[in-house]
Amino acid sequence: MASTTPINADPADLVASVEALGERLSLVRDRIGEVIFGQREVVEQALITLLSGGHALLIGVPGLAKTRLVETLGTILGLDDKRIQCTPDLMPADILGSEVLEESETGRRSFRFLPGPVFCQLLMADEINRASPRTQSALLQAMQEGRVSIAGQYHPLPRPFHVLATQNPLEQEGTYPLPEAQLDRFLMQVDVGYPDREAENLMLMRTTVGDEKPPQPVLNPETLIKAQALVRRLPVGEKVVHAILGLVRSGRPDEGANDTVRNFVAWGPSPRASQAFMLAIRARALIEGRFAPSIDDVVALAHPILRHRMALNFSARAEGATIRQVIDGLCQAYL
Repeated sequence: MASTTPINADPADLVASVEALGERLSLVRDRIGEVIFGQREVVEQALITLLSGGHALLIGVPGLAKTRLVETLGTILGLDDKRIQCTPDLMPADILGSEVLEESETGRRSFRFLPGPVFCQLLMADEINRASPRTQSALLQAMQEGRVSIAGQYHPLPRPFHVLATQNPLEQEGTYPLPEAQLDRFLMQVDVGYPDREAENLMLMRTTVGDEKPPQPVLNPETLIKAQALVRRLPVGEKVVHAILGLVRSGRPDEGANDTVRNFVAWGPSPRASQAFMLAIRARALIEGRFAPSIDDVVALAHPILRHRMALNFSARAEGATIRQVIDGLCQAYL
């Protein structure tokens, strides 16, 4: 079967790299599991996002350990992590930084740039939909370009650079929903649900008795950058590529769409969704110690990659249809 393996890739070197990194990533998941209980899919999708070099939007009600997950990821991956609490009065300069006028002992005045919290390797933007559109745009531009512009000067952000933003789906008063075109900048939308009974019971026993032990680092930023490069080297079979194209293109309400998509979907996923699939399925295979992704990886990641890149029209909402139902239907029909 044909694949997208780079021509100059050394198969033996690739196998050795995957095996070595797979063991480290397995330890990463175990260490996270000692702190975050009952959120295996959420942890996996967050790791996939970082290995793919992207950003994620975490959506869930308060108290589901979203902030703790980001802090734990930063510690275990050895990343410099920071957190901003988004509010309506938060200004772009509060995130990006600003220039201040300084006067030396000789009386000479000059501007000095004071970097904001965005100058880190892992940034948590808590309740991003509470920030004003102006501030949201500044952050999203930095996410896309990997740099910020202050007073006409560009300042590159550290590498790696990732944003994990959260949203509370319950309380919408005083919020500014992210525009649909901006949502596409997030590699995945990770829906954080309640833990099951067994996990919640374990959480009670572990977090309310004695002092909690902080997690220990497993990776470092240099290793993460090498892992991101390795993800792009993994081969993807032609059958899997065709499955991605079929799934993404079938979600667009054009002339070739089926009746459900044409009648219910206002707009569908862009080619950026296909790019996200190609990276994310490789990352998922790497986490599981496999040398190439499969169609099962496409099915597993269909919802987090597509649900924020599609929108239902009025007819669909009137009939009670959901994005989940539409994506499930596409997976059954085209995978």
